[in-house]
Amino acid sequence: MRKIAKDYYQNLLNLIQAVKVTDKNGKALDFYEGIEETAALIVKKGAAGNKLIFIGNGASAAISSHIATDFWKNGGIKAIAFNDASLLTCVSNDFGYRYVFSKPIEMFSETGDILIAISSSGRSENILLGAKSAKKKGCRIVTLSGFDKNNPLRKLGDVNFYVSSASYGHVEVVHHSICHCLVDMIIEKKNG
Repeated sequence: MRKIAKDYYQNLLNLIQAVKVTDKNGKALDFYEGIEETAALIVKKGAAGNKLIFIGNGASAAISSHIATDFWKNGGIKAIAFNDASLLTCVSNDFGYRYVFSKPIEMFSETGDILIAISSSGRSENILLGAKSAKKKGCRIVTLSGFDKNNPLRKLGDVNFYVSSASYGHVEVVHHSICHCLVDMIIEKKNG
């Protein structure tokens, strides 16, 4: 059992050290440069009155809810996750599940808002359509993905964080840690 735990955390450490970050042109960024650039964008847009919009399916939806709450409660930046049960079932029933994020983004996003799109596979159609809707509305986009390095979500963001693993657990843990790092940096900056 100890070896399993040791291997698990060693693999996780290796993945964190190997996160790939790219900009909207596909240019590689240093991991910490990507974190810094994203945090600066959030602070700038938050100060201008813009909001963060988080989308994700399954565990990524849970990360979205958790981190959206942390951003507004602890970071003082307006943030929301579009995963309320009535929203999900209404939009899915009336338009189809593929539009579950793009329809609310069309309605509630404003130019200058930031979409944080989280998808382990980077291939979820509803996340891809959400990112495309956000782009049409003039939002900035940050993506967190994993699995295949050529996943389509990785090409849609202004800043794209990619975890090179096919394990949902590992990808989700790294995505969650990136989001926590951003919140903690913003809190620390605000507190001097």
